[in-house]
Amino acid sequence: MAKKPEKTVDNRHYDVVVAPHITEKATLLSENNAVVFKVANDASKPEIKAAIEALFGVTVKAVNTIVQKGKVKRWKGKPYKRSDFKKAIVTLAEGQSIDVTTGI
Repeated sequence: MAKKPEKTVDNRHYDVVVAPHITEKATLLSENNAVVFKVANDASKPEIKAAIEALFGVTVKAVNTIVQKGKVKRWKGKPYKRSDFKKAIVTLAEGQSIDVTTGI
């Protein structure tokens, strides 16, 4: 049986995955083999899957995305709007894991 070719890391992969999103809900999702990342606003699900597989060397089972709309806040009485950002909930195959506390 032939070996699978290693996924090469492209510079675009580093642009797709911005940062891990660590919250209480994201920690609860880790029990179901899922990890949450902030990703680029223009990233598609296949791009996110390819980037995670190449950067972390894991097998991705599914990718779900959410666009989090920015909240309107006030600072010194003046309103401003936080930026919108996109989150990706990446479900990993059985036995796979990603340690988000370490860098890549």
